[in-house]
Amino acid sequence: MRIAVLNGPNLNLLGVREPEKYGRTTLAQVEEQLAVAARELNVVVECSQRNGEGALIDIVHGFRGRIDGAVVNAGAYSHTSLALRDALAAVSVPFVEVHVTNVYAREPERRHSMLASEAVGVVVGLGTDGYILALRGLVSVLRARGSAE
Repeated sequence: MRIAVLNGPNLNLLGVREPEKYGRTTLAQVEEQLAVAARELNVVVECSQRNGEGALIDIVHGFRGRIDGAVVNAGAYSHTSLALRDALAAVSVPFVEVHVTNVYAREPERRHSMLASEAVGVVVGLGTDGYILALRGLVSVLRARGSAE
């Protein structure tokens, strides 16, 4: 089973950007933790991060026929990008949306996700641990559905 982990704008700055909100764990550390969890789950994880909306959509288009599921933290694009939502819907790859912070306890514009209606689940406000929880949950859902091993 192949799982993509897709990170959007500013997530390359995890660990540095507003550590009081986002913590001190870097994106590289998150990816290392995901690799460990992937081995435990006997899945392959491929991670990518882009700041541009079009670049994220190009990556999503590349999921077709290659990726069984995805963990997606689209950053601010989660709240604004109908185009990213449409790309995820078009490729028919089940995904879990992740947010490091509790978006429901933040500014009103962050309380709505354009992606959530297409997601199999959403993990919010559990810090970078949310990535591991999202991966484990997604793999469980895919296995229950009988997706590729």
